Amino acid sequence: MNILGIDYGHKRVGLAYADTDIGVAVPIPAAVESAHEDRLSHIGREISARRIDKIVIGYPFNMDGSVGYKAREVDDYIKILEDRFGLPVERADERLSSFQAEQDAAAFNFKSKKSLAERRKYRRSGDIDSRAIAIVLQEYLDTSNAR
Repeated sequence: MNILGIDYGHKRVGLAYADTDIGVAVPIPAAVESAHEDRLSHIGREISARRIDKIVIGYPFNMDGSVGYKAREVDDYIKILEDRFGLPVERADERLSSFQAEQDAAAFNFKSKKSLAERRKYRRSGDIDSRAIAIVLQEYLDTSNAR
């Protein structure tokens, strides 16, 4: 089964891919187009090219496990994805995944010794968002019956 991981954001949508036979999630280029419709088209191209069977979306529970405003936004986005692509969408807890992705990037020297402008450009690239959803998707693979 091929799974597309999605980290929803207003400006960037991080993406990751996993083949359950292999069991490894990898970040892929984020949808960073300026228009919402163009980001959805980007996602659609990935779904077609990678023959996606299911979407796993990062779900932003509050730290106490409750559902807040941002999670309700993701619920609305899930409806858009389901209507547009006709694929099953599962929620996966994404608490602290962006923090972990940024820590990993710093550990691998992606952020250190770079100017503020370079760090902003890196953030806008969506790489951190795709790394974050790859972490969530890997945890999903490791803890679910996805294989």
